[in-house]
Amino acid sequence: MKKMIKRILGNPMDKALKPYYQKVDLINAKEADFESLSDDQLKAKTDEFKQLMKSGKTLDDLLVDVFACVREVSKRVLNMRHFDVQLIGGMVMHRGMISEMKTGEGKTLMATLPAYLNALEGKGVYIVTVNDYLAKRDSEWMGQIYSYLGLSVGLIQSGMDPEERLKAYECDITFGTNNEYGFDYLRDHLVGDKSQCCQLRRHYAIIDEVDSILVDEARTPLIISGPIKDSTSKYVKLAKISKRMKIKDHYTMDEKHKNIVLTDDGISLIEKEMGLSDIFSVENMDVAHMAVQCLKALHLFKKDVDYVVKEGQVLIVDEFTGRLMEGRRFSDGLHQSIEAIEGLTIQEESQTLASITFQNYFRLFPKLAGMTGTAATEASEFEKIYGLSVMVIPTNKPIVREDESDVVYKSKEAKFGAIVEDVKRLHEKGQPVLLGTIAIETSEVLSRLLKKQGVVHNVLNAKFHEKEAEIIANAGQRGAVTIATNMAGRGTDIVLGEGVVDLGGLYVMGSSRHESRRIDNQLRGRSGRQGDPGQTKFYVSLEDDLMRLFGSDRIKTIMEKLGMPDDMPIEHRMVTRSLEKAQTKVEKYHFGIRKQILEYDDVLNKQRETIYRFRNSILIKQDYDRLYSDFVNTILEDLELEYPIKELEDSDLKKAFLVRVQQFLPVQNLDESVSVLIKEQSFSPLKKVLNDYYMYRKNEHPVGVFDEIITKRIMLMTLDKKWMDHLYNMDILREGIGLRAYGQRDPLIEYKREGFGMFKELLRHISEESVTLINRSVLVNKDASSHSDDSVIDINSISTHSAKKEATKVTSSSNPVVSHKIGRNDKVVISKNGGKKEVKWKVAEPLIKQEGWELVSTL
Repeated sequence: MKKMIKRILGNPMDKALKPYYQKVDLINAKEADFESLSDDQLKAKTDEFKQLMKSGKTLDDLLVDVFACVREVSKRVLNMRHFDVQLIGGMVMHRGMISEMKTGEGKTLMATLPAYLNALEGKGVYIVTVNDYLAKRDSEWMGQIYSYLGLSVGLIQSGMDPEERLKAYECDITFGTNNEYGFDYLRDHLVGDKSQCCQLRRHYAIIDEVDSILVDEARTPLIISGPIKDSTSKYVKLAKISKRMKIKDHYTMDEKHKNIVLTDDGISLIEKEMGLSDIFSVENMDVAHMAVQCLKALHLFKKDVDYVVKEGQVLIVDEFTGRLMEGRRFSDGLHQSIEAIEGLTIQEESQTLASITFQNYFRLFPKLAGMTGTAATEASEFEKIYGLSVMVIPTNKPIVREDESDVVYKSKEAKFGAIVEDVKRLHEKGQPVLLGTIAIETSEVLSRLLKKQGVVHNVLNAKFHEKEAEIIANAGQRGAVTIATNMAGRGTDIVLGEGVVDLGGLYVMGSSRHESRRIDNQLRGRSGRQGDPGQTKFYVSLEDDLMRLFGSDRIKTIMEKLGMPDDMPIEHRMVTRSLEKAQTKVEKYHFGIRKQILEYDDVLNKQRETIYRFRNSILIKQDYDRLYSDFVNTILEDLELEYPIKELEDSDLKKAFLVRVQQFLPVQNLDESVSVLIKEQSFSPLKKVLNDYYMYRKNEHPVGVFDEIITKRIMLMTLDKKWMDHLYNMDILREGIGLRAYGQRDPLIEYKREGFGMFKELLRHISEESVTLINRSVLVNKDASSHSDDSVIDINSISTHSAKKEATKVTSSSNPVVSHKIGRNDKVVISKNGGKKEVKWKVAEPLIKQEGWELVSTL
């Protein structure tokens, strides 16, 4: 039926590619012209293209000439000529789309076309790779083309010197990893001066292995954190207790969703061992959380699969690349729990200073493109979340690789035995074998089995990644056997040795199916590149996690009914369908997680954009008077709601109002201004006093000194501190918001509603604390041992008062304490000398602090 429809309607992909082939013909027609140019004439083309752009030409107008130029430079510098399909892929990426090009078709070279074209605008181009090795390799390799044409090339690497990092970002084309770009963005919003910002330009990004970065890693947000003081001894005690706890008796476990819930007996055991009466009380809430995390560390996170222990440290293993994620830690106390379970020194817990997901970071780019060998299966996700369309690029030569059917065994032991036998047979024949595993543990098990059989082999996993280039370079040689985790699946090229083609090419074996079909396809793609022969085969057992957690029970039932021995495999279309269904289930589950992360992060993202925009305005603002005035307006808007003018004639309320204003406006005779305020029924007099006081403070210092040393620093310091606290509070809200579902409320809507309220409070606190500190801060001479108290000044002397001119250090004479436990408008009962009265907390607070009243109760 599908074939008949295709015959009638035609192949939609062929139709989509038709206009690109027309452009390819135009580029090919220019090849002879560019071949005739001298090196100097070719190098001069960059300036020529830039001049054409200044005269009104667009990038699309220049595309044919630019692509022909880059192709010619590549031929001269790298001795590599872009294939027609690479030209098509380059055009697709220039249009802000994803090019799906099969492994080995030359994606790295293809990226030079849109990168050079878009770099002509002078707005910078970021090329994003999955690891430092590829970023360095590509910047040196493809950088030769850009340098030949007069463009500057920068490289971002982990652990770089800040000055070198800044220079790299100033280049026309910058190479780096997704992690480095993301963390640099976050760091830019923690600096104290604009000159320290790296990413002042963020225009066009080309993402290599785009599915790995935008899909696989989208579940993990980037977080910059700072240490917080916390007792790590509890983790040690709870790790010991968790090792004695039994499933079902003390806790229930959901492997599929990686979740653990304590039973009543489990709670009782922890309370008894820790000497606590209630682990869910406010003061002991962390104990319950730590206990669950210790159980997760013990049962749901496996050593040499999810993490490795190296030099006394727990290092996370990236499940999609198999590489160690140095410098990254599990959040929410999980990392400390693993350290406790492994008997290592426990590092301090941390608090979030800044965070963002890759999804929201890359959506900041006005223009985005990507390339990968496997994107079509996630096309709808790319379209929905990033607005990126996927175009499948045809191969340069037909694929002749033979993909064999999967074979399923009853047990892992039988499966491993079959793998070793097949590897041994192929090794004796001389055909090179790449044996892919999804875990370090499996690679080491297979390595031991092959050693017993006397099969010489290499192992490539996160423990031996330093030898990666050497191992991969030899993996296609005659008789080579290479065991590799997913490290070999991304960005690595296996070249066939002499005589290997006649033996059938590289034989790729998968020791199990990965949760994602894309990762399996990446492994398959190691074989059969550029029309080379090759074979692939996957070995599966019913004990594999994928089959055990998500697979169908039908296969197991059939094998048991037939009485099949463990070492007899089953090969049938039903098996393949069952595996595909299992993988589809997992992919849908992970997509659900990514979607949920994005929906929740979108709430925080809007707040983040507002705060970062606000912060940038502080960094670059010349008119700090206007910023201060904006803060004052925010404070007064809040005061008008809290203290209605008509009610200020009440003496108690007026007294409370005076105390509140005195906190951020330290002047004498304030009651005179308040009387005018009441008389005019307007807050304008108070606004004028605040703005006049600021100008008075500013004018008593040399030009620019008060702005830079007091206003700017205090605003940045206050914003950063309050934003950090807000992130913590939003984390707490997010953790508990799911419980709202029990009350028939949508947790996401509740999160949005409460998050908005908290954000309004954040802006109010930033404004009030900034104005308070600015008005109360005093500049003192570095050598001065003491200074007079200028914190309270006569309001009538503002225009004539003079102060010291020296300025080197900021101090604050007061930092008002505000109660957060009782709401300002909450009613309370207070008493004094036997008398009681019921008032709002905003009235009661100054009476308690200054006149000896006592708080009796809250209502």
